[in-house]
Amino acid sequence: MTTLTLPHVTLQSSSQKTWSIPADFLGKWTLLYFYPKDDTPGCTVQACAYRDHKQEWEKSGLNVLGVSMDDLTSHDAFTRKFELNFPLLADTEKKLATALKVYGEQEWQGKTYMGLSRDSFLINPKGEIIKEWRKVDPKTTVAETLKEALLHMKP
Repeated sequence: MTTLTLPHVTLQSSSQKTWSIPADFLGKWTLLYFYPKDDTPGCTVQACAYRDHKQEWEKSGLNVLGVSMDDLTSHDAFTRKFELNFPLLADTEKKLATALKVYGEQEWQGKTYMGLSRDSFLINPKGEIIKEWRKVDPKTTVAETLKEALLHMKP
């Protein structure tokens, strides 16, 4: 069991909805996945995999939300270009990412920078984080998170 809790934040999304966290997560299962940047190779692979498995997520009653520090203009272009069928949240002030320890020092190709790690969180209907995945592989994370979510969601 994780010790992290969701902060009280409000974020805009590509679906034109404003999300109040954790209030809008209550009463349903939610998978929140963080990714570094819109329209980059790994992030595109990951987003398209979630898009392609949307029927499985919907059938199980799970909400899937992507989160990055990109703004709504970037999210809207990314959503249109790849026909993404789930909301992307704009955490431009890094409030959610910082609270969940997703934002921080990262390394890529030998260079260190401040940014988001590729992390995912399963949130139960009470708004509690019950599972976290850190530094996931964009190619395998969808299968892993779906399998684990379905196990937790069984009555």
